[in-house]
Amino acid sequence: MHVKVTRDDMVDLRTRATAALAGFPRQGLPAAGRRLAAVAVALGEDAQGRPSFLLTRRAARMRTHAGQWALPGGRAEDGEDAATAALRELAEEVGVELPAEEVLGTLDDYATRSGFVMTPVVLWAGSRLQVTSPEAREVASVHVVPLDELDVRPRFLTIPESDRPVIQLPLLGSLIHAPTGAILYQFAELVLRGRHTRVAEFEQPVFAWR
Repeated sequence: MHVKVTRDDMVDLRTRATAALAGFPRQGLPAAGRRLAAVAVALGEDAQGRPSFLLTRRAARMRTHAGQWALPGGRAEDGEDAATAALRELAEEVGVELPAEEVLGTLDDYATRSGFVMTPVVLWAGSRLQVTSPEAREVASVHVVPLDELDVRPRFLTIPESDRPVIQLPLLGSLIHAPTGAILYQFAELVLRGRHTRVAEFEQPVFAWR
């Protein structure tokens, strides 16, 4: 691990991420009766100029996945592709509005236990990452997280309910589970370490199945 991303790397982070995503043979999934969704992996800089990404904690009163760590995102509306849905959800949930040309690429689809096929869309926000206006009904808190924080080893658990390993990503003094933990792990593997690592086999904890 031990991959450090410094302020000096901000100049070429967008170029590196774009090239890594362009060379990544992403794996899509058919809907197969599931609903389509998209999440935004928004890259930019924090107030100290450090390369960072955006993470939220869902509001405690949400009907589903209340209080869980999440990337901004949600269900795609009729006629929306993944990029359009991710841009819309980013604006609606945290107030970061980006044009379509800030889409850098996509990671592998992830099928959730709650019935979605989720497409992670990597976006470039630059300094706009710092200016957020969260939607209080959906978002309890917004965190601009330095990319250095992804320099961690994931944990894997076994559970009696599944033969797939549950992934946990130590972050922000907590544990980030799939799908968010799996998506961030694949992003770090691809963009920060140059590895093509699949994460579809990683399980969610049982509390996230509904």
